[in-house]
Amino acid sequence: MTKLLHVAVGVIVNTDGKILIAKRPLSAHQGGLWEFPGGKVDAGETIEQALVRELHEELAINVLASQPLIQIRHHYPDKSVLLDVHKVTQFSGIPVGNEGQPVQWVDAKALPNFEFPAANRPIISAINLPEKYLITGTYRDEDDFIARLNKALAQGLSIVQLRIADFNLNTHQSLLNKTLAAVNQASARLVVNCSLAEFARIVAFLPEQNLGLHLNSHHAAAIHQRPVAPEVLLGVSCHNAEEIIHAQQIGADYLVLSPVLPTNSHPSVQSLGWELFSTLVEQSNVPVYALGGVGDEHLTVARSCGAQGVAGISAWW
Repeated sequence: MTKLLHVAVGVIVNTDGKILIAKRPLSAHQGGLWEFPGGKVDAGETIEQALVRELHEELAINVLASQPLIQIRHHYPDKSVLLDVHKVTQFSGIPVGNEGQPVQWVDAKALPNFEFPAANRPIISAINLPEKYLITGTYRDEDDFIARLNKALAQGLSIVQLRIADFNLNTHQSLLNKTLAAVNQASARLVVNCSLAEFARIVAFLPEQNLGLHLNSHHAAAIHQRPVAPEVLLGVSCHNAEEIIHAQQIGADYLVLSPVLPTNSHPSVQSLGWELFSTLVEQSNVPVYALGGVGDEHLTVARSCGAQGVAGISAWW
């Protein structure tokens, strides 16, 4: 088995919410590309110690507070890396390219416009995805649906999966329009849980909208390559290691892994539990949300297991 080069990576956030990126020297591996600063973890060092040392050496800053963001294993033709990525939320000093490298503060949403090594791309997804992910649930009528949605959005939820059984544009066009209006008003993002054919119809009907696609495990299993353009947010529902591997092979930007805990909606389904959930997250190189019996109170444990955050229906619906 190829030995992984263990690297501590810092996503440095300033008080304006901008992210610091640096350009790799032309002579370096993946030279000339932009990156999130960091470096090799030395023997006997913790990730935190390596991050403090590397960012001081590279940028002349002192890390005061950080938290895990995502862990990525990536295999280049000539090298395999394990990236331990931490979000640096407090630091002292003014970042400069101590080694002569150009550095730049960038809006998080503008990061996809820069050319990064392939291993860095899931980091951009993790930066731009929130900790809490709303999935719509049952409703009496359209007014009840929108009232529930607005209540959730008012709590600060900024990504919504529109999940309706057998979604069909002919039947649900009015509800989709109202959902989009509410989501856009809250500056949130909408992903639609539906088939590829139905998503193509939605995009043709609403070409100006920045909609994402979420595939359930059955729809995902039927395809073998990424079904949408790179700029379209693609999520996949997973329940085991095989589905996690396949979701990454088809280019998923994030996963929803369930059920973590017992749920009233699926009482007969065996839950994963946090230990197995954590083990499965280690097999993913893209952000993972915990789903199933979880809510705000489970954010800390979910993050400690390597998750991006928690997804829920009943928690906020």
